[in-house]
Amino acid sequence: MKSKTIKVIAGLIIHNGRCLIAKRNLKKSLGGLWEFPGGKINDDETPKECLKRELMEELNIETEIGDFICNNTHDYGDFKIDLHLYKVKSFSGNIIKSEHEDIKWISKVEFDNYKFAPADIPIIKKINNL
Repeated sequence: MKSKTIKVIAGLIIHNGRCLIAKRNLKKSLGGLWEFPGGKINDDETPKECLKRELMEELNIETEIGDFICNNTHDYGDFKIDLHLYKVKSFSGNIIKSEHEDIKWISKVEFDNYKFAPADIPIIKKINNL
């Protein structure tokens, strides 16, 4: 049986040299693992529109979405994630988490201290080479 592919758009938000990461809700799939914030794209939106909407819904911030950075597809067995990462050029507003267990600002050297969702791991390696 072919597993369903879910296209997810995530944002690389950097502020004062630190990246924003988010801990997945414990009640959801892959709960407790860390990720870059974002979410599933709707059929009627572009990747940038999706990310702008998701960051407003999840973190209560207005954003200006920049360029595509990279993507990775990961097969979890019963579904696949096609994860696309975009740079967030700027954001405004106070971050209020509504979906995640936690959020943190970390430096690139701290990525290894957090257990990330498998789809995010190759993306982190690409970010570290930027």
